Amino acid sequence: MNFETLVINSTQYHDANASAVVPPIYLSTTFEREPDSSIPHGHIYTRASNPNRNSLEKAYAVLEGGEVGMAFASGQAATATIFQCLSPNDHVIVPDDAYYGTPALLQEIMSVWGLKYTKVDMSDLAAIEAAFLPNTKLVWIESPSNPQLKITDIAEVATLARQKGAYTVCDNTWATPVLQRPLDLGCDVSMHSATKYFGGHSDLLSGALIFKENGPLAEKARMIQALGGAVPSPFDCWLVLRGLKTLPLRVRQQTSNAAQLAEFLSTHPALEAVHYPFLPSHSGVEVAKKQMSAGGAMMSIQVKGGEAAALALKSKVKVFIRATSLGGVESLIEHRATAEGVHSVSPKNLLRISVGLEHIDDLIADLKQALE
Repeated sequence: MNFETLVINSTQYHDANASAVVPPIYLSTTFEREPDSSIPHGHIYTRASNPNRNSLEKAYAVLEGGEVGMAFASGQAATATIFQCLSPNDHVIVPDDAYYGTPALLQEIMSVWGLKYTKVDMSDLAAIEAAFLPNTKLVWIESPSNPQLKITDIAEVATLARQKGAYTVCDNTWATPVLQRPLDLGCDVSMHSATKYFGGHSDLLSGALIFKENGPLAEKARMIQALGGAVPSPFDCWLVLRGLKTLPLRVRQQTSNAAQLAEFLSTHPALEAVHYPFLPSHSGVEVAKKQMSAGGAMMSIQVKGGEAAALALKSKVKVFIRATSLGGVESLIEHRATAEGVHSVSPKNLLRISVGLEHIDDLIADLKQALE
């Protein structure tokens, strides 16, 4: 099937009770057993399984081309589960430019537990190889990275990690399986903040892990998911399933808008840099084109004049919404260093932009007037 058909097909639910085309929401926390104590539909308690979550997890696996999908209460819960699959004194390699919550989770929680980590420029394969230690068990990839949109050669890193006996996990939130499929490139796990493009409407919190194989790593993650209980509600699962149906249409239109906006901004004299993977000026453009079908709907810009100029620009927009998050139908802009706080490593003059579904002419006009 083509991806658009695959999305619709994978999110359909065959309702044996009423033949409803749209699935019902199973809000029940517990499920009745038969008189002989057997479990007729496989569900005992919603923390362990629920019909809405099961449907969503099956859809995740199909869309990313994996054997196992798992849904979580947030992207951070999904990330934490992967790290909890490791052991104290294991070592993780992570990007030096990544969603700030990932290294924060390692530093504030997992390091106390005994997990070690090293930050590396993931666009430099030699630097990644040099960071491996005898106890390195996992390489965390984020491509494009957040917020500077660095590109990692996913296939090369996955091959290197496999040779070293380590797992590779790719945060594929920004690209989505519409544009990039890390499991096809050799990764063991694809991670998503489903809050973003999967949900697509800024109205739910959820996360996802998709495993290439139903092996020991997936089995341990499933155990942690059930015992830890960081699972999404049935209603949130229902919302994500609804959002997935329009995922390819939204992402492709948002990507088209972003490409045109990046081209306009790339020559603006008020900007120091425009970070967008498919711009000819991007240092990772060749790798990006090798593993992505398009550049995505995220970008960041660095404003001449430093932090004050960036904050001034942000204050003048009229169409863009000044808010954290990304992937929704509305276009967002934020000063990333402010959002990340005192431990931010983002440039002070950087603004992160999530491009939505507004008309491209209005988006260009809004940034044009703000820049002027």
